[in-house]
Amino acid sequence: SQTIEPERLKLYVFNCGDFQFPSVQAFGINDDETPVRELVVPCYIIDHPDGTLLWDGGLPSAVADQPGWQTDQQSGVKTRLQQTLQDQLETLGLGFDLASIDYAAFSHIHYDHVGIANELTNAKWLVQRGDYEVVAKGGTVPAYDPALLAEIKKRPTQVLDGDYDVFGDGKVRLISATGHTPGHQVLYVELADFGPLMLSGDLYHFRRSRDQRRVPMFNVDKSQTLAAMDKVEALVAETGATFWIEHDAALFETLKLAPNFYR
Repeated sequence: SQTIEPERLKLYVFNCGDFQFPSVQAFGINDDETPVRELVVPCYIIDHPDGTLLWDGGLPSAVADQPGWQTDQQSGVKTRLQQTLQDQLETLGLGFDLASIDYAAFSHIHYDHVGIANELTNAKWLVQRGDYEVVAKGGTVPAYDPALLAEIKKRPTQVLDGDYDVFGDGKVRLISATGHTPGHQVLYVELADFGPLMLSGDLYHFRRSRDQRRVPMFNVDKSQTLAAMDKVEALVAETGATFWIEHDAALFETLKLAPNFYR
């Protein structure tokens, strides 16, 4: 009898926006310590035999309505979204789109990570309690726009109190890493060929942030952030996982983007 290769886990990577910052001091880094001013905003879709998971939702789709860079007059921060994720999925024909995604998990509720949340009409939202309570109770944290989660919060939601194994096989795990926001989390993915991978959320924004444990000024809790760094780095050491700083534009340049994938 023929052995059929089991369906394998796939990870797709998408560009869901770009940032340019006039200064990086808000990230706890002096402007003379790094020349980096541009950050990427990625989205990821994990295609598992038991369902699809969107990890991080990029900039709001409306940003793509204006071509090129848009500058925020107050902060001087520039944003750009060249193609919405839904448009990318329709163009690429991967067999799923935003309406068919089964699960949505965002590293946290900042606007550049939940931009498409309301477009996920059939996904169950997997959210740590700290972030969920901000959304459910009308709380505030920096860089959070309640309108971007107004629809998803009406849909099926699983509120988490700590680490969570999404498909029950240890391959896709949400790791609670509180501090950037009250419910920040990172994602651990075990890929058969690539090996274990950790997606950072906003635990770090820059390589220097990781090397020197720099905490952004706008994090809600510095001591929790440092504890989360310890927890995640211990898991990285234990599993031998590759670690991707999600906003790292230079790293992103080296990655395979959809329709290519990691497995």
